[in-house]
Parts: sequence; structure tokens; C-alpha cells
Amino acid sequence: MDEELRSLLDRLRDEAAAGPPDPAADHPTAPDPAAPDLAVYDLLVATDDHEALARVLVEPGRPLWAREIAAFRLGCAGDRRAFEALVLLLNHRDPERCVSAAHALARLNDPRTPRAAAALATNTLRTAYAVHPVRLLTTLRAPEAVPALVATLQRLLAPGDPHWHVALACVEGLGHLGDPRARPVLTAALPHPRLGRAAEEALGRLPGE
Repeated sequence: MDEELRSLLDRLRDEAAAGPPDPAADHPTAPDPAAPDLAVYDLLVATDDHEALARVLVEPGRPLWAREIAAFRLGCAGDRRAFEALVLLLNHRDPERCVSAAHALARLNDPRTPRAAAALATNTLRTAYAVHPVRLLTTLRAPEAVPALVATLQRLLAPGDPHWHVALACVEGLGHLGDPRARPVLTAALPHPRLGRAAEEALGRLPGE
């Protein structure tokens, strides 16, 4: 079993056993209303029926853990019906959901993914949750990646900006991408106390250095 899938299933089994995490969450229902949540969990984990998994994404009242299992399994199988759900999970406040969504989106091979990840990475209202969109862009190596990471890093170099962890993901991503267009912003990051060493390493990866 894929290690990311194993981690997701362990986490979501606990959620299924505990019920909805808060009153704002969707209230769980099952194909059989009398079936306990763990029975529904086992069904979603075991089924190979993509139609059944896709229905979970659109049926009202499904709990978040059920939607996440369905989206992850469909995404890793290349079923593009998972795209919208995975993009929402990529920008979730829970970092573990973001990690799983990024893993599935990287395997989905949907041409909409780079644009969606770039939009999330550059959204100034959601900067606190941009680490995983930034890392996904780095993994995808799509044309949208370098412009989005450069723009995000430039903004985060402003004095006093608290999102240094997102800026660090941008610096590391630009180093991995090795695009010379990143040189000016990486050079600007050198004096930053939390970014300087990573920026130096990233500059060393660029052509001509």
C-alpha cells in the first residue's frame, strides 16, 4: 500500500470513529442509514467502484472524511471527477489534508491543476495555507510554477511579513526548478534571516552559478 494512502487511511479511520469534528461539518450519512460510520469507512476503502466513490463527492450530507477518501482514491487513479474536491482540500486549514490532496493532484494528471495551484499560491487572502500549493507547483514543474513562486516570494519579502514558512517553500521550490528568472528574487532573499541560507543554495542551482 502507498505510504501516503496508509497515512490518510489511519487518520481518517480515527475521524470516522469519532464522528464530525465540529458542528459546522457536514453530518454523516451512509448508503444504509443504520450502518455505523466505520462500516461506511471500510466500504469506501475496499471498493473498486469509481462510480460509487464519485457519488460520495456530490451526495449531500457526506462527512468530510468520506469525501476525502473518495477524492484521494479517485485522484490517484487518474479520475478527473476528483479535481474540484482535491483543490478544496489543497487549501484546507488542516495541513494533513493539504498534503494528501497535493499527493493525489500530482497523480491526477489534470491540465487544470497547475493553474489552480498557482491561484492558491498567489491568493493574498489565503497566504497562511499556501505552502502545499507552492510545493505542488514545484512537483508539477508546469509553466505556471516559476511566475507564481516568484510573485509570491516577492510579496513575502516585505519587512515584517509573518509567512516566512511559505516564503521558504518558494525559495526551495525555485531552487529545484532551476529557472534563471528566479535569480533577482532569490538574490533579494539573501539578507532575510530565515531565508538567506536556502536562497544561497537555490542560487547555486541556477544555470551559470
